[in-house]
Amino acid sequence: MPPMAWRPIHLICYCILFAVCDITNADGAETNPFKTPKVTDPKNVGGLEHNFYETNFEGAWELIIANAGVSSMHMALFHTNKVLMFDSTAFGPSQIPLPNGKCRPVPKKPKEKDCWSHAIMYDLVTGKIRPLMIYTDTWCSSGSFSPEGILVQTGGWNDGGRAVRYLEGCDTCDWREYPVALSGQRWYSSQQILPNGGYVVFGGRRMFSYEYVPPEGKTNPQKSDTPLALLRETTDIYENNLYPFVHLSTDGNIFVFANNRSILLNLKTNKVVKEFPVLAGGSRNYPGSGMSAMLPIKLRVINPPVIPVEVLVCGGGQYPAFKLAEKNIFLPALDSCGKIEITAPNAQWEMDRMPAPRVMADMLNLPTGEILMINGAKKGASGWQFAEEPYYAPVLYRPWLPLGQRFRELTPSKIPRMYHSTAGVLPDGKILVAGSNTNSAYNFTGVRYPTELRVEKFSPWYMDPIIALKRPVITTRLANLGTLKYGMKFLVDFAMPQDTNHKEQVKVFMYAPPFTTHGYSQNQRILELAVKRFIGVSPGRYRLRVFAPPSAVIAPPGYYLLNVLYRGLPSKAEWVKIA
Repeated sequence: MPPMAWRPIHLICYCILFAVCDITNADGAETNPFKTPKVTDPKNVGGLEHNFYETNFEGAWELIIANAGVSSMHMALFHTNKVLMFDSTAFGPSQIPLPNGKCRPVPKKPKEKDCWSHAIMYDLVTGKIRPLMIYTDTWCSSGSFSPEGILVQTGGWNDGGRAVRYLEGCDTCDWREYPVALSGQRWYSSQQILPNGGYVVFGGRRMFSYEYVPPEGKTNPQKSDTPLALLRETTDIYENNLYPFVHLSTDGNIFVFANNRSILLNLKTNKVVKEFPVLAGGSRNYPGSGMSAMLPIKLRVINPPVIPVEVLVCGGGQYPAFKLAEKNIFLPALDSCGKIEITAPNAQWEMDRMPAPRVMADMLNLPTGEILMINGAKKGASGWQFAEEPYYAPVLYRPWLPLGQRFRELTPSKIPRMYHSTAGVLPDGKILVAGSNTNSAYNFTGVRYPTELRVEKFSPWYMDPIIALKRPVITTRLANLGTLKYGMKFLVDFAMPQDTNHKEQVKVFMYAPPFTTHGYSQNQRILELAVKRFIGVSPGRYRLRVFAPPSAVIAPPGYYLLNVLYRGLPSKAEWVKIA
């Protein structure tokens, strides 16, 4: 089978070009005004809406930074088109000094100073790298963006465990730190933005609770956290429930997955409103380190009372993998994937299998509605030298295809990316890939997998040069719209080099860039917006009337990347803000 032969066959629907095509009926519900041919090809699951362009392109890699100075344990994309990459202050000298002779004191070692940067800001436009100053230790910390686009970053190790840090994405900004803001030590915890613009932090080592991040400059009282039985019940001798997977559901509840169990939690009552079936096979959380993401949330002009949400959990480790890795015994990782509709009354896991086992990988929402799995290894667990057989090939997942046909391996990298590696989706649709340090300090010699300071970009299938000119181009200055209000209608103009009869294949996606660390992209969210009207303005130029998300429960306030999609080809994204 050719690499991308799984896309649907080319079908044609007819309507008059440049006419106004309303795709809602009288009561506002979506309809398809075009007659769709009967689909008999089993590959054409989803019909015309998934009639992607044909291409044999399986992706390409490019090295963009030979030495970033810092190994990227954590990664975050700012709305200013700058990318933050940072690790820990405990790993010794990096390869980029602090500017202007600055140094930081070393905790508990008053006679020592650290004059090396442990965080950098990479400018996507200019390519410049700027070193930043961190005082408290960010090792295995968490984060999310504020409604104003400020990174709010919590926890870590040692003196960083109770810290809350703030960073803006400007050319001269540096960290603001509050070392004792949290009630408990949050090391390997997960953070989620809430509809009101606040944040809640779950778990951490021997922290079987959650707490809210206080306003900047404030401090949570000691023991003000709320116990969560799930976290205590799912811990084991290997602590296989760290970095729990946390997702804000469209019903306002919080989905929490730890080890192999999951719940829906009502934060207003602090009550568990639903417990889901066990996801069998092994551990999905650190140090088992599987992956999780929500699939695209599909919005309509008139939405149902509860908008369906599906969560995907893939890979991970066998329960004793961490302990056996200490003895240089590397168990095969898990190759299973579970998908569950968390808003369904009787939700059950639908199981599938990846092309190969995978642990310590990153799972990203692509601007096409697909999922990308990248980085990781085939054996072992998270930890220093605790994994073998790097998994070099990204894997594409198409949720609309039948079981057994959803996965496809793409062009492999030549750089192993295992423990402490990261990846993120960029506005142009490429994937930034960085990090990997399986050592307890920066180590470039005498080890099998040296500390990795190189940074790459991966171009997925839709970056095929042959079809690059077919991609839509947004022509509206979306920044001029100001802040979007929930439920408002707004116009998006775009151009394509050829006219289209496939109006039902034009989509608009809104993507919340995450805070990524340890294989989990916290606060990642992608929405397929409701398109009310499609207008042909002139040959090759079109206008969409689009509905903003209906509420902050569906789309927490903040900055999102918006792109127009046609036949699987995404435009370059533009930043929009919603509040």
